[in-house]
Amino acid sequence: MSKTKWYFINSGKKSGSYNMALDECLIKWQSEEVFLPTLRFYEWEHPTVTIGYFQKNQEISLEQLKKYNGDFVRRQTGGRSVLHHEELTYSVIVPENYPNMPVTVTEAYKVISMGILEGFKLLGLDASFSVPKTAAEKDELKKPSSAVCFDAPSWYEVVVNNKKIAGSAQTRQKGSILQHGSIPLNIDVTMLYDLYIFSSEEVRNKMKKRFLERATWINAESDAPKSMDELYIAFKEGFEIGLDIELVPYELTDDQEKEVQALVASKYSTEEWNLRK
Repeated sequence: MSKTKWYFINSGKKSGSYNMALDECLIKWQSEEVFLPTLRFYEWEHPTVTIGYFQKNQEISLEQLKKYNGDFVRRQTGGRSVLHHEELTYSVIVPENYPNMPVTVTEAYKVISMGILEGFKLLGLDASFSVPKTAAEKDELKKPSSAVCFDAPSWYEVVVNNKKIAGSAQTRQKGSILQHGSIPLNIDVTMLYDLYIFSSEEVRNKMKKRFLERATWINAESDAPKSMDELYIAFKEGFEIGLDIELVPYELTDDQEKEVQALVASKYSTEEWNLRK
């Protein structure tokens, strides 16, 4: 029996505004029923902080970001801020009525994240899903103590050695689900905590220490260093296994590329969108 075909887009390194604009366009094209379910892999031209749709931007030092030649963009998904640097980033765009796709956000999150879980296993890491067990852990999901996404895992995010190793966010628009997230090869913890505003150096150092106790990355957990090429191979196969699909390479048409660039200019590169309260 043949497997369901999905498009696979490898965008390479792009700006933060382009990456967010393409995700939005993919939702639109799929809602118009002209696009298959899609898995997209991409990277970032510069270190880029994305903040959640509802998040205020007071926690991020845009001055410090400039020192790192960094970029800044607001996502259309919720959640806390993420520094995208040496990582593989993925997006899944799939109709809400896709066969066997759960109605609830949490359970749909688990189904889509099976691809990530399988990718980590192909890299030789003993990965599993996080499931908050205590009342205190569940409360922390509702009122996180840090603006940093990787500070603690949420429901069905992937952990290795009880530390969060991948972060994702989801939104539903126009009858489609968008889930995108970070799979870090390395994390520059010094850069990460330089970019946030804290009340004192003591608090900064305390939060950095807490982060290192709760978060990790692929090369911190691997017996031998991995390359980005190895991540692309492992997670592409991981999604095919985890979602039981066949990925078919897809290149944007000239008209589609123009539509993405227009959205970059009108929305994701504007202060009105990125710095709104």
